Amino acid sequence: MRVVGMMSGTSVDGVDVAVVDVDAVDGGERLVLRRVAEATVPFDPALRQRVLDVLPGSTAAHRPDVGELCRLDADLGRALAAAARQAVTELADGAADLLVSHGQSVHHEVVDGRVLATLQLGQPAEIAEATGLPVVSDLRTRDVAAGGQGAPLVSLLDQLVLADTTAPVAALNLGGIANLTVVAPDRPTVAFDAGPANALLDAAVRTATDGREHHDPGGRRTAVGRVDEALLAVLLDDPFLAAPAPKSTGKERYHAGYLDRALAAAPVDRLEDRLATLAEAVAVAVADHAARHAVRRVVGSGGGVHNAGLVAALRRRLAAMGATWDTSDTLGLPVDGKEAIAFALLGWLSWHGLPGTVASCTGAAGPRVLGSLTPGADPLRLPASPAAAPRSATVLGPVASPK
Repeated sequence: MRVVGMMSGTSVDGVDVAVVDVDAVDGGERLVLRRVAEATVPFDPALRQRVLDVLPGSTAAHRPDVGELCRLDADLGRALAAAARQAVTELADGAADLLVSHGQSVHHEVVDGRVLATLQLGQPAEIAEATGLPVVSDLRTRDVAAGGQGAPLVSLLDQLVLADTTAPVAALNLGGIANLTVVAPDRPTVAFDAGPANALLDAAVRTATDGREHHDPGGRRTAVGRVDEALLAVLLDDPFLAAPAPKSTGKERYHAGYLDRALAAAPVDRLEDRLATLAEAVAVAVADHAARHAVRRVVGSGGGVHNAGLVAALRRRLAAMGATWDTSDTLGLPVDGKEAIAFALLGWLSWHGLPGTVASCTGAAGPRVLGSLTPGADPLRLPASPAAAPRSATVLGPVASPK
């Protein structure tokens, strides 16, 4: 089955797209994921700004009302539809069986460690109408309804590709938020958000440049800055970092206002020093969480992997606790396309009536089949479920991302 997975993260850079051929072998106990192609389709700048304006912590002069949310849902759906059409035409040789859209998260409400609501925009009917293909979407809400965090959903892919590990290993995604999946041979898999990553780094750049720049390309500024110990102490004095798993967070907590309060308590003038200190805080939080689970290897992915200063801090902190650093490329998963591949997998599982969550990772009452299904041009003909749920996965395909 050829599946197109689409993912837009909290950085709102654009739509990551992955075309994946999925085959169930060994009676369904093993999946073979054959990577066909990946790409990123940038958002129109005006649409990106509208998303940024609606996110928690926005400094927009006028907060968007429900009418703007409605329009944004439709307009994001049309942008996702255009990305899907491009993927099918240019990456999938003109043919695909299923589209899977994560949508754009705009709110993830956590109170006292419990997720009360989560909202992703990007109307799937627009995607189905434009492509004629069925669409799986809204993948987080079922887990939330079952008492789970609704995140990190990439944990099932991590568990499958790391199934043969002989020592505790953590898959780390460095998006807006840093999240970890810990797979060990002798205990259930756990997953959780470990604190901010690019969310505060990007906020620092936007604030210092009055919005002219949105991130630190390659981590050049981060790499030359000096860590300010006073600011570092303020950043690490964060109840979320000490909270037990499962846990999730987002820009509802970690936004420009959060950074402003930290800087008010421990002022740092140079942007480079702010970035270096924020990167160090990420590295300390990741290493601390990894140490709690006796992790000996960390496998990184996400946009933060391209930040030289952040990766240097991570390598140093992990080495101090006896853990090695690698990237998901070693597993056949490109660092920039892993999440889109994960959502292609989750859509395939939902299409076949199989759970897409690991209850020990999200904290839900049990594993759940995820998402809502929007029909395409043809009548729905769902296949029979495989005889067994998958226990491992192999990823095949070229890896071009640098370590």
